[in-house]
Amino acid sequence: MNDSRTEGQKILIVEDDEGLADLLADEITDAGFEAVSVASAEDAEVRLVDWEPDLVVSDLRLPGASGLDLLKKAAGLHAPPAFLVITAFGTISQAVEALKAGADDFLTKPLDLEHFMHRLVRILETRRLRQEVDRFRQIFEFDNFHGMYGQSRSMRILFDQILQMAPASGPVLIVGESGTGKELVARAVHAESDRRDGPFIAVNCAGIPENLMESEFFGHTPGAFTGAGKSRQGLFEEANGGTLLLDEIAEMPMGLQAKLLRILQDGSIRPIGANREKQVDVRILAATHQDLEQEVNNGLFRQDLFYRLETFTLNVPPLRDRAEDIELLAGRMLTRFATQMGKQVHGFSDEALALLQQYPFPGNVREFQNALERAVTFCTNSQIKPEDLPARIRDNAKSPDAMADFPIPARGPDNRLPTLAEVEKQYIAHVLEKVGGNKKRAADILGVARRTLYRRLG
Repeated sequence: MNDSRTEGQKILIVEDDEGLADLLADEITDAGFEAVSVASAEDAEVRLVDWEPDLVVSDLRLPGASGLDLLKKAAGLHAPPAFLVITAFGTISQAVEALKAGADDFLTKPLDLEHFMHRLVRILETRRLRQEVDRFRQIFEFDNFHGMYGQSRSMRILFDQILQMAPASGPVLIVGESGTGKELVARAVHAESDRRDGPFIAVNCAGIPENLMESEFFGHTPGAFTGAGKSRQGLFEEANGGTLLLDEIAEMPMGLQAKLLRILQDGSIRPIGANREKQVDVRILAATHQDLEQEVNNGLFRQDLFYRLETFTLNVPPLRDRAEDIELLAGRMLTRFATQMGKQVHGFSDEALALLQQYPFPGNVREFQNALERAVTFCTNSQIKPEDLPARIRDNAKSPDAMADFPIPARGPDNRLPTLAEVEKQYIAHVLEKVGGNKKRAADILGVARRTLYRRLG
């Protein structure tokens, strides 16, 4: 009966017949699940909140509130559990009503235990598959994936990697340029993990004075240092049972890096002034826009911590490398800002959209978002036009005349003229410079496919 895909999930039994409740709990536990039984809907409501079962098995007839009342309460939760109704022959009409209210299945008493367990496992498996379909639909339909949008191959790979890494318990290193959305990636990892209902705390290591860092992270006891009048809980304790994002991890001092490594190894912390260590259950996510391997070589980051963090690495692509996402992002942000401002702005002129697609956005999605907010603010028409965009975007090479200032190919040291291949390489480099490194735009100007451009770049 054990099924590795559903084993270990939590089943809440709501049954006032103590003998039947015990029998069902034994069967469910023997099959590898966790089981808790209560005798009333009122007690079950408490368990729905503090225990968060994956499946509720409930009789319809209960003392006080009915199983149908409990079903309606469960259906209103943020993450409602699956629901299996058990009922006597005389209440089949109520069972049908329960199905209409959202129950997954119903069985009649007396129960055939083998059939009961078969249906229970099937409900859990169906629920698991439905959740998987919902998650993958977010990716492959390019819908809102935890606040991120993308139809480019690099973003699809990122979304898929998040789903693969989220269930693990180890640290994750999130690497990307400033403004690419590293915190959104961290929040997605948390939301897709088993810790999703625990706290998510993000802290910028560059924003905490070095002399306060240890207290911020580990807390302190009263009198631990001058000014410490009362105890203070640190960030690791605050994030207990959840996830802690250490943004700009490269800014963490070496001494604190050693303590972080200790936490990653055994989960123990010691507040300043405390005599004993405390155990915490925190998943560490670290983010940086810097090259940590180079920081290690420069003696600014611990090598052992780097190796521990890089086990799971997520690379967030810069916006210039996913130009095919520009139109999708522009549409989503336009809708958001127009709604917030109560403005009837419904799209972009061809010229404005072309400017957005050509601009390299060195500030990435953050800069893109700010530009769109400004555009909607100043727009007086139903469409965003070039004049609504920031000057730096308008002044970027719109349709650059790449040949206009192409330097005459230099002769070699022996005064020989360059070969055609050498001129081609110089011209490709020149065009890329003119369009701010936007390879899609460069390929369009050169009249070649992007694959051809990558190949010729070597």
